Parts: sequence; C-alpha cells; structure tokens
Amino acid sequence: MLTGTVIVLAGLAACAAGLVNALAGGGALISLGVPAVMANVTNTVALCPGYLGGAVAQKNDLRGQGKRLRMLVPAAVIGGIIGGILLLWISSEVFQVLVPFLILFTSGLLAIQDRVRDWIGRHTTGAGTADRKGAVVPIGLAAVYGGYFGPGLSVIVLAVLGLTMDDTLPRLNAVKQCISLSANVAAAVLFLFSGMVVWPLALVMGAGALAGGMLGGKIAGRINPDLLRWTIVVIGAVIGIVFLLRL
Repeated sequence: MLTGTVIVLAGLAACAAGLVNALAGGGALISLGVPAVMANVTNTVALCPGYLGGAVAQKNDLRGQGKRLRMLVPAAVIGGIIGGILLLWISSEVFQVLVPFLILFTSGLLAIQDRVRDWIGRHTTGAGTADRKGAVVPIGLAAVYGGYFGPGLSVIVLAVLGLTMDDTLPRLNAVKQCISLSANVAAAVLFLFSGMVVWPLALVMGAGALAGGMLGGKIAGRINPDLLRWTIVVIGAVIGIVFLLRL
C-alpha cells in the first residue's frame, strides 16, 4: 500500500541517489515493502532524469568523442535491453535471492570508487589516443548488469574505460555518463510496457533524482562528498545484510 510516508521516503531516497551514484532508490523501495522486481523496475525508470543531468553536465568534455560514442552507445543500449529482459524473465523468487548479494556488491563498488578513479587517473594521459574496440564487449556486459540491477553501473563502466582507453579522466567520465544513461534508458523504455512500474513512486522519485542531481552540482564544493558516499555505503551494507539474514 502506498502511504504518504512511503512516497515521501522514496522521493528522499531518489534525491540521495541523484546526489551520488548509489543504490539508495532501489534499496529504499524494497525496504519499504515494494516487491523486489517491481522496486528495481520503478527505480530504473525513476532515475533516468538523474542520469540525463549527469550527461548534460559534462557536455563540454564530450567534444571530439563522437567516434567513441558511436562505438560504445549501441553496445550499452543492447546490453541494457538484454539486462531488462533478464530481469522480467527470471522469476521474482530468484531475483529476491540475488538482491542482498547485488546490494552488497554495489556497496563494495561504491566504497572503492575513489580508489578506482585514482588508479585510472594515474594511468591516463593528457591527450586522447586511438579508441580500442576491446571496450565494446566489456561495456556491453556492464550494460547487461545495468539493465538487470543498475546501481554501481557507473563505477564498472569507468573502470572498463580506464583499462581499455588512454585519455584524461574528465573525458572518460563524460563517456561514462553517456553509456550509463544509454543503458538505463534502454532498460527503462522496455520496462514502460511491463506493467510493473509503480507510477506514483516513479514520478516522485524522478523529481527527487533530478533535484538531487541539480543540488549536487551546486553544493559539490560545500559538503563533504566522502561523508555522503560512506553514509550510502553503510546504509547499503546494512540493507544487504538484513536481506541476507532474511533468506
């Protein structure tokens, strides 16, 4: 049952997910009693505005990267659709069992996000070099994960780009934004016809994600991002452990 409290809490969770690339939205929905698959479907649809905001925010870093996008975005779209189909096709009971492990995995990714970024920063150069087609398959596989579950996708994609392409971190991060957006939107379009989107929650969470993304851009220099990130990591770990114990 969708009470006013549930809707408000879902909106706040989506706002947090807009501030950081985390599992706040989906994990909160499941915690509030929404069935796991339905919660993940709704979360994917609702967070599209947040991904769009991230891509638009880095549009200047995308200049001259048309070749990369033409090579990688189709792989992201196909992977996102495959992941979405898997989510709808695999039984809800199986997904319910996988949820705690996926949440804990995502929390771990978020915890090491800075180390991944620092590693990529140390191994990238100041000028872009030729694209490597070896990124297509890993990006496609990452997008399958994104369409199936979603949270933590950006960390995985950035790691793949850092391993397969030689460029500055801001430019790789801009490509990451477009890939994450493409995979998420592809899965979300599929979910629109699934009948599993909880639209009151999706609309509130969409507004929350957009507000969170915009707020994050304005207060990025005024808050401690590590504190916010580790708060989400701890919340995710607690949610994952609770769900694991319920099994």
